[in-house]
Amino acid sequence: MTDHHRRPQAEHEDAEDGKSLLERADGRFDFNSLMGRPIPAAETSASAASRREGQRVAAGARQPVSDAAQARSAAGTTPPSVPRQEEEGAVATFTGEVHAVDREHLREQGLIVPEGAVTTLLEEFRIVKRQLLVQAADLRRQNAGPMAQRVLISSPHPGEGKTYCALNLALSIAAEKESEVLLVDADFAKPSILSALGLPGGPGLMDALIDSTIDVADCVLRTDIPGLHVLPAGEATSTDSEYLSSSRTSRVLDRLTQGAPHRIVIFDSPPALAASPAAELAKYVGQVLVIVRADRTGRGALDDAITLLNACPNVQLLLNAAQFSPSGRRFGSYYGYKG
Repeated sequence: MTDHHRRPQAEHEDAEDGKSLLERADGRFDFNSLMGRPIPAAETSASAASRREGQRVAAGARQPVSDAAQARSAAGTTPPSVPRQEEEGAVATFTGEVHAVDREHLREQGLIVPEGAVTTLLEEFRIVKRQLLVQAADLRRQNAGPMAQRVLISSPHPGEGKTYCALNLALSIAAEKESEVLLVDADFAKPSILSALGLPGGPGLMDALIDSTIDVADCVLRTDIPGLHVLPAGEATSTDSEYLSSSRTSRVLDRLTQGAPHRIVIFDSPPALAASPAAELAKYVGQVLVIVRADRTGRGALDDAITLLNACPNVQLLLNAAQFSPSGRRFGSYYGYKG
């Protein structure tokens, strides 16, 4: 901050007689010291741009330099700039090419098929999504911010159906009339969302975390299913948890819903007991849905998984692969009933 120096008071106040208030004030306070230095005509546009990024300071001002910045200076390197879209707060719209989702492949995997018939599976996930959307609305009323729009899907172990449930939940929410969904493949070690939907590969979440010049919104894939967008996992790395724990993660995740209050973001994370990213991501979401496979998940594993994910105070369970219903419900059959 620029120093304001007060000039010593004159010995004889009579010397100020006849001067205007502005002239007398200028005599007491050096207004010239508050003006920025003149910009030389020969200065390059690059240096002018760097000042617009926040590096311009008033004459005589000094700013603290972090140890990391000093190390970069000594090494002759500078940190990459923040993407302009993130900096200016632009609405996160997805404008890339529209990719077709393979409906037949969805059917073969036992997933919800958009524009298809009403089935038991569709009806069950309608109930699940409604509870999650109601909870998201409550979190918004509690001023939870962007976290209210994020749901993490995980499970204790592999093979318990977390990706299956994440896909069906996203397909179900995409059918909403006043909401849209962004499905994020956050299983960086074993991504499978793109192959399940028949979508092409490309840069994704981890690329945006690694490279601060990448706008994560540019990595999102649009689909021909109205309301459904997909963010790939991105580059595989052995330090995914370290990148997720960095300060950049919050900015990147906020960008996904920037200016889009009706967008729900679903993260398909690794199993909580198999990889650490699930616990890291739990810090950034408003809801965690733990998939419990009826014929496989043990009570001890479930308790351990919930403990690892308790950075999110709202953890819910979804029973998968149950073979019976105590109430005898048979969702979906009503729509084909003729009597």
